[in-house]
Amino acid sequence: MCGFEWHERMSFLSDPKLRMIGYQANFEELMTGLFLFTHICGTSFSVPAEHFEDLSRGPIFIERLNGTDECPGYCLHKDELRPCQLKCECAYVREIVQVILSWPKHVKVEK
Repeated sequence: MCGFEWHERMSFLSDPKLRMIGYQANFEELMTGLFLFTHICGTSFSVPAEHFEDLSRGPIFIERLNGTDECPGYCLHKDELRPCQLKCECAYVREIVQVILSWPKHVKVEK
């Protein structure tokens, strides 16, 4: 709504006026899932997970465990951002969520 634009991903991630509020999973193609954000102006928007794929630091598992008895179901609730401890195909996306949430915020000092 305010029209603010980020010209690089680093300024986006470090903006203290921006907050991650959710993750909407796409179980068919994980990287087309959406990371949900809100800006201080009140605008909520989504960014495809693929734009942050390189932030993954952990292993990528091939077995998908969502819907099994072991699965805590975090990916089914868009506002649930806790990391998942399962060795599941979906776990690396949740690990990217943690990287984004813990990204240092920088306040720009105006002179």
